[in-house]
Amino acid sequence: MANETKADATISLVLSTCPQDAAERLSGMLVSSGLAACVNILPSVTSVYRWKGKVEKDTEALLVIKCAAGNYAALEQRLRAEHPYELPEIITVPEVGGLPAYLQWVSDPEQTL
Repeated sequence: MANETKADATISLVLSTCPQDAAERLSGMLVSSGLAACVNILPSVTSVYRWKGKVEKDTEALLVIKCAAGNYAALEQRLRAEHPYELPEIITVPEVGGLPAYLQWVSDPEQTL
């Protein structure tokens, strides 16, 4: 299994920060549209970042989005269109392992295990 390539990944883990008040709306939209199987909302993360020449500090929510790898492009497009930030954080981390039944569920959440 250690020799599997990233192309073998069945799911993607997507990270995105957003204002607290947008977290549930974005998460619900991604899950109800079928682009994500699950979104965890981690409230009240503090982000310190440089933006347009200034150091900024904001309290945000972190979305941990699980989606089928094949849905990533559409998820990115939809999240970018619906996100309130001019330049949203959208980072994907391909899966390199995990509980097979869980990975299968994320790939196809409509299936019955």
